[in-house]
Amino acid sequence: MTNLFLLLLAIFGGIAVLSLVLQRFASPMEPDKVNRISRWIYPLVGLALVLATARYFLQG
Repeated sequence: MTNLFLLLLAIFGGIAVLSLVLQRFASPMEPDKVNRISRWIYPLVGLALVLATARYFLQG
């Protein structure tokens, strides 16, 4: 149980540090770049869902 708490603490601590660093040093994206990226997000998420469903049903 101690290992679980240490692992969760490390994960959330890493996410907190990453969040703070990115908020401080990341530059905002241009709207055209955001549009190009968002155009690909939904098809890729859909493909990932289809592949995960196929893997679930085909591997039993």
